[in-house]
Amino acid sequence: MAAKGTVRKNLRLTQAKIDRAKRILGTRTETETVEQALDLVAFREEVLQGLQRIAGSGAVREVLHDEAT
Repeated sequence: MAAKGTVRKNLRLTQAKIDRAKRILGTRTETETVEQALDLVAFREEVLQGLQRIAGSGAVREVLHDEAT
């Protein structure tokens, strides 16, 4: 997802959470860490919406049914 522009923000964040996220994500800077974490939140939403569409289509039931036979 391309950024439309960057802005300077002054945030109060828990350093331990930043450090943990930085380690897990393998990022070099705190800014990179926050950016990647926000991208992951957006991606999670896209995945959940896709799963809801699939679940509503009946495709999951058909796949599970085909494997059982």
